[in-house]
Amino acid sequence: MKSLSLWVVWGCFCFAHLTLTNSEEHNAPEDLLVLTVATTETDGFKRFLRSAKHFNYTVKVLGRGEKWQGGDYMTPGGGQRIRLLKEALEEMKEQEKTVLFIDSYDVVFASGPKELLKKFQQAGHRVVFSSETLIWPDRHLEDKHPHVREGNRFLGAGGFIGYLPNVKEMVADWAGEDHDSDQLFFTKIYINSEKRKSINITLDSKCRLFQNLNGALDEVVLKFEDSRVRARNVMYDTLPVVVHGNGPTKLQVNYLGNYIPMVWTFESGCTVCHQDQRPLAGIQESAFPLVMIGIFIQQPTPFVTVFFERLLTLQYPKNRLQLFIYNQESHHTKQVDSFLTSHGGLYHSMKVVGPAGDDTDSVSSRNLGLDMCRQDKECEYFFSLDVEVVLKNKDTLKILIEQNLPIVAPMITRAGRLWSNFWGALSAEGFYARSEDYVDIVQGRRVGVWNVPYISNVYLVKADVLRSELTEYGVFSSDTQDADMAFCSSVRSQGVFMYVTNMHSFGRIMSVENYQTQHLHNDLWQIFENPVDFEERYIHENYSLIMQDKIETPCPDVYWFPLFTDVACDHFVEEMEHYGKWSGGGGADKRIQGGYENVPTIDIHMNQVGYAGEWHKMLLDYVAPLTEKIFPGYYTKGGGCRFIRYNCSVEAPRKGWALMHPGRLTHYHEGLRTTGGVRYIAISFLDP
Repeated sequence: MKSLSLWVVWGCFCFAHLTLTNSEEHNAPEDLLVLTVATTETDGFKRFLRSAKHFNYTVKVLGRGEKWQGGDYMTPGGGQRIRLLKEALEEMKEQEKTVLFIDSYDVVFASGPKELLKKFQQAGHRVVFSSETLIWPDRHLEDKHPHVREGNRFLGAGGFIGYLPNVKEMVADWAGEDHDSDQLFFTKIYINSEKRKSINITLDSKCRLFQNLNGALDEVVLKFEDSRVRARNVMYDTLPVVVHGNGPTKLQVNYLGNYIPMVWTFESGCTVCHQDQRPLAGIQESAFPLVMIGIFIQQPTPFVTVFFERLLTLQYPKNRLQLFIYNQESHHTKQVDSFLTSHGGLYHSMKVVGPAGDDTDSVSSRNLGLDMCRQDKECEYFFSLDVEVVLKNKDTLKILIEQNLPIVAPMITRAGRLWSNFWGALSAEGFYARSEDYVDIVQGRRVGVWNVPYISNVYLVKADVLRSELTEYGVFSSDTQDADMAFCSSVRSQGVFMYVTNMHSFGRIMSVENYQTQHLHNDLWQIFENPVDFEERYIHENYSLIMQDKIETPCPDVYWFPLFTDVACDHFVEEMEHYGKWSGGGGADKRIQGGYENVPTIDIHMNQVGYAGEWHKMLLDYVAPLTEKIFPGYYTKGGGCRFIRYNCSVEAPRKGWALMHPGRLTHYHEGLRTTGGVRYIAISFLDP
């Protein structure tokens, strides 16, 4: 089944003016009252109110503070809604008042009262119910439903609009319990021909007013215009005004926000963000929220040292940061200890768990991290950060805090792939499903803050949420799901919304597959799995300049250019010395060979240390392009030095720089004497 994503933009819409004729005067927007039941203020309810405010609806909320006794969406219930509605209607005296009664936890408005009222009047009935493709809760009543010429046949109780006298008449006979089914009550009225005719009820069969998504996701797409977005029913070619994420739909939850991403800001000229944002600019560092950063090392991971170097550059007062580090891998103990020894004193506090002598596993460590923040009254946010995350944006933490959302993640992707740290939709089984707009969001063609059903790897959680909705200790624990899926399922079940923002570039996530740990410097082997990270760590920062003709020629047809960083040189040397099996006798030059040659040297060949494939890849990516540029017609598959013919020497070679020349035929050469220490040279012979 095709998944759906609904894009709602707050603050940037333009609307056409609808002129009311004389026959429509009693349907003026000021005569419309929206009634809804909300006993608690969930994130879905707050979003409903924002959409209502944006479109200038007048809303009256029923049941606030009252305990909910109406059951859940998985079983018949909702009678409490009818009781509250009946009580509210009895207090209303305006006979020409129009009442819209809808759910609120899983509903958003897609347009304003004028369009809604116009479509209601065009329906030609006194009460119009939303319609559904599926019958619920009593399938035995299917044959008693009137047939419709075109459209949905079954009544949906989640939304209806009608004139006050008719709505009063419809609920007058309600005498049920709060846990009884509102859907069944209204269905029995509708299938009773006498009552249906007396009250003058019809269904919005073609979804002109209401769109229930349960069982209808394949019918609905997003209609994008220059300044607004609408959900469009392609089966009936209609633009519903009220969109309702009822029933389990694509998820097994009953609220809209967890399978339909919402954007609060829009790239096309809109600068309006949601009203609750809290800028940090201008406040004293001592007033910054106290944040606990949970760092999780759960498998052998490349570039851990770089991760901690990057953590130090995070633009946030370190004395307002608490560190909780869980390290499952003894392989990484050295990096963790080195970081804490050198920089741990900069932070407000720190705690390290694992690996030796500790029974904490990857799931319980995440539960523990959240609970430490939950129990610490000073902790205001928990920032969960997996070690494989490459957080390039130094302001990430500030940006996320300023969103002032319950749970928000910065969108990160895997380099060159559509993989990201969020899902746009879920399958019926609760696993990944691609939403309609997922690719556009990942590739940055649509920019905003999106309501999503799943996040992982890096996200910010408000401590207040941990102390209210997410009070259970084991939110990451499950017998059937991995930790991240269990956490997101726990969040959804509590009616808490998760968001992802792609309004800034934040970074990426590395691949941890095929990471070797048998070498001294295992990161050197990452040119295939994580080429971007390899380049940042090991390729000289000025390498790209040589492709702009900024290359030195110390001798005729000899090209001198930066290739490796100092770190790369050190790691190569240390790796070879760690291997230690140098061929030949003594000498001051040690050569690291890309391939075998019949010359007596003191050397180690790349294939001896298992690096031949990686070295070949490095030559193809970083040397071959230059070769083809400066030697036209040459196409590749893949110290100091004196050039005798030209009587030209390159002395005191720079660390990490490479010399490239045509070879012995025209550039017969000899090495200059090393007068002190040991010179390490990497040699490769490139054959056309």
